[in-house]
Amino acid sequence: MSLFDDDSPKRKVSHEIGCDISLLSADELTARIGLLEAEIARLSAERALKQKGRAAAENLFKSR
Repeated sequence: MSLFDDDSPKRKVSHEIGCDISLLSADELTARIGLLEAEIARLSAERALKQKGRAAAENLFKSR
């Protein structure tokens, strides 16, 4: 048995905008980039839904 068990809980990867990244490894930076790209995709999808809803509302009131 190893001194370092792989069963220990893993810290959730998160990123705070503007935090110090100088001590992160290349792999950690890649993980952060992936996390941020996924968040950008989530935000973009939500924005598209809201824009679609707004356009539908504008069209509804335009036709009256």
